[in-house]
Amino acid sequence: MPVVWGAASRSRLAVVPWSKSCLVTALLALASPAAFAQQPPAAPASGPPAEVTFYGNPTAAISSGVVIPAGRASVWISGTTPPVIKADAPAGSPERFGDTKTQAAGILKTIETQLAARGLTMKDVVYVRAYLVPDPQKEKKIDLAGWNAAYSEVFGTATNPTKTARSTVGVLVLVNPDWLIEIEAFAVYPK
Repeated sequence: MPVVWGAASRSRLAVVPWSKSCLVTALLALASPAAFAQQPPAAPASGPPAEVTFYGNPTAAISSGVVIPAGRASVWISGTTPPVIKADAPAGSPERFGDTKTQAAGILKTIETQLAARGLTMKDVVYVRAYLVPDPQKEKKIDLAGWNAAYSEVFGTATNPTKTARSTVGVLVLVNPDWLIEIEAFAVYPK
């Protein structure tokens, strides 16, 4: 069984049987090929960029990729989990952590706080990876709309036009059965 480790601070151990992980991957691959279509790669540059450069469809909510200039300092934020929003709610109740959108918004706030402590903002985030599990309140389906709604309140806005490169991964479980999402982020220091 593969094991994924995170930092001790708000990150957790996740164990996913390889066969189930392969099944989820196969189901996602069969979903809608058009939904996962990628833009053709940009023409090769004559050398490394001087600035962080995002590329892809300019009307998409996320970038197809990002190119980081050589020598730029960066910050990797480990898998971050949702904060408790109602401490007196019983374990297992949706009120304790909220729905996917609420959990994602809380996680993104935590990431914003971690970045601020290092002199960065959400504008400096270049890549985000989210792990989502099926939501029992949504017919046991992954709430991609909730994740996208929380993401679009932070990225690709008038105040933060950054549209990160992003991966969204469907998994069977996270360590705490009440969590619906866990998010990792990668940020690059500006010049």
